[in-house]
Amino acid sequence: MCGIAGILSPPTSEVAQSWLNSLIRTLHHRGPDDLGVLTVTSNEVRSGRAESPMPEDLRALFFHRRLSILDLSPTGWQPMSTPDGRFHIVFNGEIYNYIELREQLAGDGIVFRSRSDTEVLLHALARWGPAALRRLTGMFAVAVYDSVRRTVLLARDFFGIKPLYYVQRNGVFAFASEIKALLELPFVSRRANPQRLYDYLLLGRTDHGEGTLWTDIRQLPAAHWAEIPLENRAPVQPVRYWRLDAAERLDLSFEEAATQLRSLFLDSVRLHLRSDVPVGTALSGGIDSSAIMAAMRAVAPTADLHAFSYIADDAALSEERWIDLGAERVSAAVHKTHARAQELTCDLDRLIETQDEPFASTSIYAQYRVFGLAHSAGVKVMLDGQGADEMLAGYRPYVAARLASLVRQGEWCEALRFLRQVRRLPGVGRLTRLVLQAASMLVPTASKAWAQRTLERLWTPGWLNARWFLARQVTPPANPSARRDLLHHQLKRTIASTSLPMLLRYEDRNSMAFSVESRVPFLTPALVRFVLRLPEEYLLGRDGTSKNVFRRAMRGLVPDAILDRRDKIGFATPEKSWLCELRPWVERTIRSERARCLPIFHSAALERAWRDAESGRKAFDARVWRWLNVIRWAERFDISFED
Repeated sequence: MCGIAGILSPPTSEVAQSWLNSLIRTLHHRGPDDLGVLTVTSNEVRSGRAESPMPEDLRALFFHRRLSILDLSPTGWQPMSTPDGRFHIVFNGEIYNYIELREQLAGDGIVFRSRSDTEVLLHALARWGPAALRRLTGMFAVAVYDSVRRTVLLARDFFGIKPLYYVQRNGVFAFASEIKALLELPFVSRRANPQRLYDYLLLGRTDHGEGTLWTDIRQLPAAHWAEIPLENRAPVQPVRYWRLDAAERLDLSFEEAATQLRSLFLDSVRLHLRSDVPVGTALSGGIDSSAIMAAMRAVAPTADLHAFSYIADDAALSEERWIDLGAERVSAAVHKTHARAQELTCDLDRLIETQDEPFASTSIYAQYRVFGLAHSAGVKVMLDGQGADEMLAGYRPYVAARLASLVRQGEWCEALRFLRQVRRLPGVGRLTRLVLQAASMLVPTASKAWAQRTLERLWTPGWLNARWFLARQVTPPANPSARRDLLHHQLKRTIASTSLPMLLRYEDRNSMAFSVESRVPFLTPALVRFVLRLPEEYLLGRDGTSKNVFRRAMRGLVPDAILDRRDKIGFATPEKSWLCELRPWVERTIRSERARCLPIFHSAALERAWRDAESGRKAFDARVWRWLNVIRWAERFDISFED
């Protein structure tokens, strides 16, 4: 786990030197254990701890900050090169099946000098090229320079667990693990991306596709690679190397599926425990985190287990009883943190700078505190349950997708039985709303697009300056085409483009802010592909039970009381009560000079909307947090809203 960056064809060596100096600071948290630099000139490639001054004929610079997890010795240091000096790598992430790949490569005659996964990845890419990516189990953002072809291969893991941003302007190409590093370059503007800003403010969406909230900065999409020539550079053309394709359903009984899923999950956790430093786990008290902790105990019976949890002070949101129950079952030591409204305001500016882009809710702060707690306890690696809800139908909106799927398949009696059962579930809401949500998924795509555009025009909130967005040709997000198996289609959407990409960004920045590597054992291609080939009712039961087959797979490992839970909380924070408690701060933020200068808002309407929400005259709108986040983000990063 590390921080990487690079620049091709820098305008001057002075610019490269200045950027290198800033990288040492801006990416320090991602790798405080070591740093390395690789410089490329017209006739030489040189690697070292630092380069000062830069060569006058500098053609490329590659940078690496190291967080030592595997092979803590100097042989794991980066940038790393092949013995013949042709290939050079900077790498952020972990390759969990590196031992198996190493044995295969050694059988082909390759001699290894270290025990690191970096060296295995370097030789795999040198030998097999981009085809090596499909052989990996892990999380990665990687850059490999080929000194013979004078090209750079960039690649990102299957689900986008590890970040990789880039900018391309005036013949210069630069990439980095975090946006803030690219903002240090003099030719990168701080203009906001209007479409992304609209998506965030109205829908809470970020991190989808290649764009970011910054006009000049893009991200390499998950499961893609790209080749960048050192000279004669054309626009980047990412190439997809893996996708969640539609596949035939597995012909397995429910019990057979549960047995295979249990085996796959335990194997994944076993791989994710490969480390030369202590490994802990984030524990919310829900099924996913409890299952990870139980699996850790199952595959490492004598391990010293440490779990890290956030405890909400609001009794309705606290999961402390479930946390204690799960930890007691496996004899894990639990470290607990609390978070309060005033602490949020004290830490908010640092949290905004950590995340680089606005985030959806204050629950991100609870996660931030958990990783801070792990760092204080000296734990460098954490396992976390991200991805489980997206692949196992853990969110309540999937209930509507399942209902729509039953109707589309003509199973009317089953749909009515399903509807009668799910109305008892906590968090489902009114049946009328559920039926309308399901019906919207059945509307033909063209009609739905027209209907959504109409509704967006009618429902654009008064606090949003619609004219500013319309002048910049901002449009509502396109609707995906409908599928017969609507539940599986919705799961794939949330994995690839809606929920999961955001959550993975939050996870990466919050963990790395404290120099902690966060691993997500649910997110391996084998595990996700297996789950998405199971029948719908195995994922969302006939009575609306989410994660149906996974609950069965975990019987005997996780306490039954946790597996039988019907509610869902997670690291939830009392956002409404926090903001009401912070009313003076909220009002100062909304009335600040910076807020009044933002052309995206109608300031007076923003104040009225806040008063209505705070007083209870209107239902509390989750978008209140988004206003505040954008205002503070714009100030902290000096965002420009001009064309």
